[in-house]
Amino acid sequence: MGRFLGRPSGAESADSTSRGRSPMLRTFQPTTTNARMDQGNVAIDRPSGPDLFEQIALAIAEQGWCVTPGFLPPLHVAQLRHEAEALWAEGAFRHAGVGRGADLQIRPEVRTDRVRWLDPADCTGAQRLYLTALDGLRETINRLLMLGLFDFEGHLAAYPPGSYYARHLDQFRGVELRTLTAVLYLNQDWTADDGGTLRLFTDPADDSHFEEILPVGGQLVVFLSARFLHEVLPARRNRMSITGWFKRRAERPF
Repeated sequence: MGRFLGRPSGAESADSTSRGRSPMLRTFQPTTTNARMDQGNVAIDRPSGPDLFEQIALAIAEQGWCVTPGFLPPLHVAQLRHEAEALWAEGAFRHAGVGRGADLQIRPEVRTDRVRWLDPADCTGAQRLYLTALDGLRETINRLLMLGLFDFEGHLAAYPPGSYYARHLDQFRGVELRTLTAVLYLNQDWTADDGGTLRLFTDPADDSHFEEILPVGGQLVVFLSARFLHEVLPARRNRMSITGWFKRRAERPF
């Protein structure tokens, strides 16, 4: 098994299954954070400390992926979940497509999830705090690994019962700007019986080597976008996350 970071007190536990090799668990203790609710909004200190960011960067350097339980405190995750559920009830999500621009297609044989893109200029307080935490992670990874991460794009993702996303890479054909994938799960009391597992293929030369990661609320999964094929298995109840990508600058022609 790969790198998993230990959970802070009060966070939901991680659940992952390693296939194709003997398991090896290495744990760290993230910084505990405080949170409170102010008139329906989340007010928290910095969601994750610099030590945790450095641990994630180390895992990326060593193996290219990392799972961090309890990246955000439960109260913050609950607020993000309530906001996503309210948008879902309003019909604000749209069928996700494959490709980009003029090549964008709705292909249900590939994916059946729904998405709502985040707008940094019009996001909620809870979303802004999460994006701030991700920016701190971006700065740390750039400082330690020099990946040149420049910005972040992301969306809310919903998988209704029976929905899935077939095996794929998180890059558009001919465009390699997406460098690091980050998925934060928002689901409450998720169990193996609920399905919706993220299957991450960890050996490009052998499909029998993979990790199966349950979408437990508060858990952050980060991996190199161009390296790891992955898929989302069918869920048995509504599955929510914030999925996004750290991107590099486009190279300018001389």
